[in-house]
Amino acid sequence: MTKLNLGCGYDIKEGYINLDLVDYGGNTLHDINTFPYPFEDNTFDEVYCSHILEHVNNFHNTITEIFRIMKPNGTLIVYAPFFLNTKYYGEPDHKIPFSIRTFDNYEFIGNRKLKFYEKWKLNHRTNYQGKASFEVLEKKFITSHFKVLSWLDFFLNLEPVMYERFLAGIFSPEEVYFKLRAVK
Repeated sequence: MTKLNLGCGYDIKEGYINLDLVDYGGNTLHDINTFPYPFEDNTFDEVYCSHILEHVNNFHNTITEIFRIMKPNGTLIVYAPFFLNTKYYGEPDHKIPFSIRTFDNYEFIGNRKLKFYEKWKLNHRTNYQGKASFEVLEKKFITSHFKVLSWLDFFLNLEPVMYERFLAGIFSPEEVYFKLRAVK
């Protein structure tokens, strides 16, 4: 199983190709804003992106490139700060705001029954007719990594789109998490 830890920083993972712009010791050097990445098409079974995609210059180009290097049915794992949380707006290098709906434009629908807001969004996609297509296996808010608050995740994720729309400005989760499958 071939795995990529994209934008690894100091988190050098065993069993992964660790890629970053800076030499953190044990990683491959490459600027993830420069395309193409130094990998062949359909190389990776898994691409892990923890707190890196909010730093890219162009989300669409980056997701398209990640999709290119993923094997069919490969898994994309994404952690990113929620855009209303200080983890996002407190960092001046963050460029791409993440919400629970960030991957809506790249979601493979298949025969799934759509909710009312998904039907509207399907007709208003802004993915530039790109090739990147993912089945959303899981998406959720992460309230906090402190145990005393983590129990709230259950309630925030009962209906995360509605929570984001009406309540996230009052009580903001720290992160969003996505587990996606490449549909090729």
